[in-house]
Amino acid sequence: MSLDVSPALLEQAERGEVDEKEFVDCVRTSLPFAWDMISNLVTRLQVDGGEFADNTTPPPDEQARGQLLRALASDAIRGALERHFGVRLAFQNCHRVAVFPLDTSSDERHARFTSIRGQILNQSPVLRDC
Repeated sequence: MSLDVSPALLEQAERGEVDEKEFVDCVRTSLPFAWDMISNLVTRLQVDGGEFADNTTPPPDEQARGQLLRALASDAIRGALERHFGVRLAFQNCHRVAVFPLDTSSDERHARFTSIRGQILNQSPVLRDC
């Protein structure tokens, strides 16, 4: 299961209205490795500036890798994280998460990161089975 959804949040969804802050909190508590990685990247981007901040270190185990995959493969989770942190997220392979500012200052770098060429250049035999 992707998220540990509380009965109250499930009830909200069944009624039709879901409070996004509560959903984001559910993501935070359900996917702590993914949350911490994205949060730390956002902080790095804010402190260091630049066009983007990214992670190049593979997760420590399959559970952590699974959290990243669940967070970034779900449009709902990914979108909620982008809105919460005020960034654009990008993802390569099984662990290379990048955060980009929302403004247009990093559009070119974002396009390079998310391009087919960028994906190919980020390949490594070590990551073959990630």
